[in-house]
Amino acid sequence: MIANTNRQIVLAARPVGAPKETDFRLVEGPVPPPAEGELLVRTIWLSLDPYMRLRMGTDLRYYPPIPLGDVIVGGAVSRVVESRHPKFAPGDIVDDYTGWQDYAIAQGASARRVNPALGPLSTAVGVLGMPGLTAYLGLVKVGRPAPGDTVVISAASGAVGAVAGQVAKIAGCRVVGIAGGAEKLRYLTQELGFDEAIDRHTDDLPGALAAACPDGIDVYFENVGGPIGDAIYPLLAHGARVVICGGISHYNATEPPKVASHSRADPLHRDRGEGFNIYSYGAHYEHARKRLARWLGKAGSPSRRTSWTASRTRRWRFSASSTGSNFGKLLVRVSAE
Repeated sequence: MIANTNRQIVLAARPVGAPKETDFRLVEGPVPPPAEGELLVRTIWLSLDPYMRLRMGTDLRYYPPIPLGDVIVGGAVSRVVESRHPKFAPGDIVDDYTGWQDYAIAQGASARRVNPALGPLSTAVGVLGMPGLTAYLGLVKVGRPAPGDTVVISAASGAVGAVAGQVAKIAGCRVVGIAGGAEKLRYLTQELGFDEAIDRHTDDLPGALAAACPDGIDVYFENVGGPIGDAIYPLLAHGARVVICGGISHYNATEPPKVASHSRADPLHRDRGEGFNIYSYGAHYEHARKRLARWLGKAGSPSRRTSWTASRTRRWRFSASSTGSNFGKLLVRVSAE
């Protein structure tokens, strides 16, 4: 049964620093009808990811900013309520970037049918969705890990870092994760199988990294930047590869980040640093998803999730995803599965 009204979270103001509740506004309106080639979908799981913070700003180097008053962009797992596209039928589960709302119009040309047999529906926006694909393809295509390599991952307990570390272990690497707090460190070593975990709040991060990586760092999966990156780069081994996936330390910055002179690839050591954007690797999605699903089936859920229901929080806790305070994949359950 379709509700009479559609709740939407729209961008009320561009955040300055960390997002505030007043930067968002809850609006209600009619449920939209689908046009030819479109689907009316009801959101089940909404994914909250750090990249959304960039879309709320005015930096055109990433993707077009969200216009003020528009629905906040975001990936979602949804159930088809009404279909005007021949490839989909009511009841199908799909994922698409339909945003923060109860009901949405999805384009039949871009929506992807989700196979519930591969894992829980929430994994379609987690380990089997953009975060998992980012971890797998970033590490494999850019990091190129080899057996015996030392791989260091920042924000290692997050949705991307947790999967990247496990992929590195499967590749036969020694994996060191950086995260904040004792609970996250225990999670990395005891649940995910990382070889070592370092608290990002330690008084001597460079010293802790040097002790954990006595032969240098062969692959660095960069999710944070800032002081963590500054501590990493002097320890890069000859021929190291740096996967520049994200930089959450400066997503809420009000001034341009300062980049240390040594935080560049060193041509004398043949280091290679490469910015990575998952959307450039679309041709590899299905192969990567099948491998991740196979590993998921053997190991159970390979990363935690932090989730809330939409009825419990009107701002949907976005700020946690851009500050690193969340644990694992951050989700909002909007309706029952």
